[in-house]
Amino acid sequence: MPVMNDEVPDEGDFDAGRKRGEFDNITPEDFIHGGGAGHSNPPGWLGPADINRARHQMPIAYVEIVPVRTDDMGRIAQVGSLLRVSDDGSIERTLITGRVLFHETLREAIARNVAKDLGDIALPLLPASLQPFTVAEFFPTPGLSEYYDPRQHAIALCYVVAIAGDCKPQDETLDVEWVDPKSDLMDKFVDQMVNGHGRIVRQALAWAGV
Repeated sequence: MPVMNDEVPDEGDFDAGRKRGEFDNITPEDFIHGGGAGHSNPPGWLGPADINRARHQMPIAYVEIVPVRTDDMGRIAQVGSLLRVSDDGSIERTLITGRVLFHETLREAIARNVAKDLGDIALPLLPASLQPFTVAEFFPTPGLSEYYDPRQHAIALCYVVAIAGDCKPQDETLDVEWVDPKSDLMDKFVDQMVNGHGRIVRQALAWAGV
């Protein structure tokens, strides 16, 4: 069980091996910037072996973000998609997506994952409501649903997020491309997204009335 306040941890408590006061300097911002003072990662961050084990034993919470640019009236003028290298080395078109970390709010997860892929000056306008426009359940078994992720069973809360700043692709993201949702290229871009991500874009546009 978790340790509260000044309780003395028992041997079976999950944080029994941690020193008292180890989390004292951790703030919510540490989950966005990658760790607090003296920590390479925030509490609850799982290493490769631990996350792989968790992925084979339980569903993982994700946020999936459809980045958009809007006009002066707040209407969607462009939809963004990411080009990145997949696990097999091929180039794929996809959306901003990532796990929700332990002790991280959904707003923090959205901000962190946008910054991870688009850089710190992308300036996402976080939604006023945390109600997702849809929930996509990805399964590791092909054909079980329209959403597929070979690594895990993932439950993704999907949001449309307007991007007000400049995008500088980071991490595994090679480029971000923008397209007018009413142009002929829109269908081509959506068709290039595999494993259900294209359907999420179509649902996002329908939800926004485009």
